[in-house]
Amino acid sequence: MPSQAWPFPDPPNAATITTRKIMSGEHAIDYVAREESDGGWQFLNRGAGAWSPNEAMLVSLGQVVSMDSSLNEIGDLPLGWHASRKGKSHPWTRAKSDQEER
Repeated sequence: MPSQAWPFPDPPNAATITTRKIMSGEHAIDYVAREESDGGWQFLNRGAGAWSPNEAMLVSLGQVVSMDSSLNEIGDLPLGWHASRKGKSHPWTRAKSDQEER
């Protein structure tokens, strides 16, 4: 079976922001933002509430996608948009991000 084409405009080694709890598997990704200013990706868990900066991690896009293949569904997320879901088994919903949300 052929492998799925890479759906992101950035290469797998592009740096992204996430949290230690997501990378450890303690939290699932339920919110993805793509910054309008620089195209940067953020993979977060908003359902877990606020997180402190010492929880932040810089990881490659490929690392995050290898943990959760459903992220391939939002690989074409436009600059300045976000995608969210109620849980890992729920579908992604896309919306243009407001400045206040970030």
